[in-house]
Amino acid sequence: MEWNEPLYRESPGDKGRVGVLVIHGFSGSPHSMQELAERLLEAGYTVALPLLTGHGSTPEDMEKSAWTDWTADVERAFGWLKERTATQFVAGLSMGGTLALWTAEQHPEVAGLITINALLKHPQEAMMRVAGRVGVPRWIKPVANDLKCPGLDEKAYDKIPSRSARQLALLLSAVRRDLPSVRCPALVFSSLTDHVVPPANQRRVYDSISSAEKRLVPLHHSYHVATMDYDKEVVFAGALEFIAAHRFEQRPETAAR
Repeated sequence: MEWNEPLYRESPGDKGRVGVLVIHGFSGSPHSMQELAERLLEAGYTVALPLLTGHGSTPEDMEKSAWTDWTADVERAFGWLKERTATQFVAGLSMGGTLALWTAEQHPEVAGLITINALLKHPQEAMMRVAGRVGVPRWIKPVANDLKCPGLDEKAYDKIPSRSARQLALLLSAVRRDLPSVRCPALVFSSLTDHVVPPANQRRVYDSISSAEKRLVPLHHSYHVATMDYDKEVVFAGALEFIAAHRFEQRPETAAR
């Protein structure tokens, strides 16, 4: 796969009736989630890894996108899985984790949720809203390549439009509002050192969702992009174990609100 190429692949057999929506982060690309997607495919699951609107091309393209474009992207990918599978899981990194939470809020039938350093509350959210509303400054510093392992490149933008930062803030507000509606089993991965998303976000996710079954898993040897960092095997193994444990559970087929 190219670094900015989405992946939609149906797997044959019984496990192929289980689908996993995999979501990359803000200003990033599918590259950061490709290896997780490939491990899921190797395990026999059907996978959808979309490219979010405005990502994987230029920051100027991202500047034109809204948070509702990103939720629409994951909704289409989830719909693709629903047409092909009996059971669906959702997994996301950073803002991808935010969008995974949004999906679980909208779809109570989700069988399980996996977040990796999900963003829920940004310390500069108020400034993001104000600067992004007027578009001044036009660009803010990037959040790419927070990796403890040297020599890796997550293929993210080298600058971020302030208007896009405002859209991120709007998404965060919308997702926080409905967090208690998330009741599916949840696996929350948290890097203890994260220079992009304050680790307190993961405790807030864990405490705010209403899931009867949930685990908060610390990652001791990775920074933000844990799916590419030293703890990636912990993430991959944990995700596969989690899905295997819950893939036969039936969630209520409730229409999205």
